[in-house]
Amino acid sequence: MADVEKSKAGDGKTVVTTYLDQDDQVLAELGYVPSFAREFTNLGTISFASNNDDSIMGMCSSIATTFNTPLLLGGPSAVVWCWILGSCMCFTLGTSIAEIVSAFPTAGGLYTASAKLVPPKHRALVGWVVGWLNMLGQIAGVSSTEFGLSQMIWAAVVIGKDGNYTVTSGKIVGLFVALLIIHGILNSIATKHLARFTVGFVFINVGTTILIIIVLLACTGKDNMHSAGYVFGSQGLMNGTTADGIHFWNSGLSFLFGLLSVQWTMTDYDATAHISEEVRRAAYAAPVAIFVAVIGTGLIGWLLNISLVLCSGDIANLPGPTGLAFIEIMYIRIGKGGTLFLWTFVCMTAFFVVQTALQASSRTFYAFSRDRGFPDKGFFGRNSGLTRTPLNAVWLNVFLSILPGLLDLASPTAANAIFALTAVALDISYIIPIACRRIYRNHPDVVFTPGPFYLGDGLLGWFVNINCILWVSFVAIILCWPTVRPIDQFNFNYASVITVGVILLSFVWYFLGARRHYKGAQGNIDIPPVVEGETPSSNGESTTGPTSEVKMSA
Repeated sequence: MADVEKSKAGDGKTVVTTYLDQDDQVLAELGYVPSFAREFTNLGTISFASNNDDSIMGMCSSIATTFNTPLLLGGPSAVVWCWILGSCMCFTLGTSIAEIVSAFPTAGGLYTASAKLVPPKHRALVGWVVGWLNMLGQIAGVSSTEFGLSQMIWAAVVIGKDGNYTVTSGKIVGLFVALLIIHGILNSIATKHLARFTVGFVFINVGTTILIIIVLLACTGKDNMHSAGYVFGSQGLMNGTTADGIHFWNSGLSFLFGLLSVQWTMTDYDATAHISEEVRRAAYAAPVAIFVAVIGTGLIGWLLNISLVLCSGDIANLPGPTGLAFIEIMYIRIGKGGTLFLWTFVCMTAFFVVQTALQASSRTFYAFSRDRGFPDKGFFGRNSGLTRTPLNAVWLNVFLSILPGLLDLASPTAANAIFALTAVALDISYIIPIACRRIYRNHPDVVFTPGPFYLGDGLLGWFVNINCILWVSFVAIILCWPTVRPIDQFNFNYASVITVGVILLSFVWYFLGARRHYKGAQGNIDIPPVVEGETPSSNGESTTGPTSEVKMSA
């Protein structure tokens, strides 16, 4: 049902604003036929954003999956400081994205926006590059999160067997594939059921994180906690020495590897945009959800990381037989029963993350097919008549997400590249439209109409945009760097190879034939003239709706 608001106009007449009609009118102005049922409320949208690492931040499960990298490569101090540093930088990126998402609330997210923020002659090529980068990052995100969930479930089995159980790559990949099929089935149901399934995620995510912090600190006596110098100072830095025959890089570079955890956790900010055609008051709800998720994850995630380092014990005993330092620390301090109980909720969070990540990813492929980006005659850009969801796109995503996980059968180190690949591909796809908005701000053929959330053209807006562009350019290099030496085919970081390879192949495809059928995000309807500040009512007349803006400017 639509949200209805009644108010008094200046002449005393009652004005009825139907937000569902407003949302669909905005979508029509962007050139698209409304195809989804808008079932996501404000709480559901925030919950969607807060429980999605690929679709923004499944906090405790995402940290559990990536905690090894900052702790064992950078050291305890890298865990703490890289998280807060990355969170602050990610806040500027999230803020910049929120501004664009508010202006372009479509299933294509920043892919659609990128084609609208450049002159007509560049729209097809820019949309093509951003679209492929975004889809690559989405697939890597679904795959890496599901792969992490498989590892977490097997880690629980090892704890249950008191370490007397061997987990092979075949077992991890087998469970990984089975979980993806389950999530494909769940994403095949109607939007109203997906919305109901999503709404409680945020409470499980945040509640589990806070509970782990409290129980860890309570079960670890003060005498068993590390000093402040170890947690925050130079005592907690790795120094480039050798462990088990593996050579680390120097302290500075090893420290920066700690950014992987926060960058992977805080990515796919435009996930709420990908479901914006299923969200009520999308231009408001999507940017608010991004803000709540980024700030909440940054602060609560920092406290979780500090608590884990404080209670970590001897780093020589980590990651332990489970292969995950996070659960090993819990096992040492809380014991077997308490650990398995709490770990159940951590795994539930990861399960919810994949659910929402796959939903967002399938909408991206749906939007790209709708714009004739695939030579599929719109096959993946169709909704099921029964569920009003893109079932073809859902199962395409399931199939493609299986492929990166198969890397683990060749090399577990190589498989870890899919975590870095997620952040690299998605974040680069974000800064392109952010940069285009500034570069072409005065171009006569580019008209940027701000949404309710607008940074403005003052000093603050420029600072936030430029800062996030420079940060992503820097951190992409770090995330593509091999983590150990000497470099060989088994420990090489393939994130850069995969990203560059996909982009080069997409360029070849574009110039050899795709440019004939793909003209950018052009929409699929002829847009009727719309009077500013008015939306059509159910009887064909116009009713005036609210036009308030949220502005931040210096």
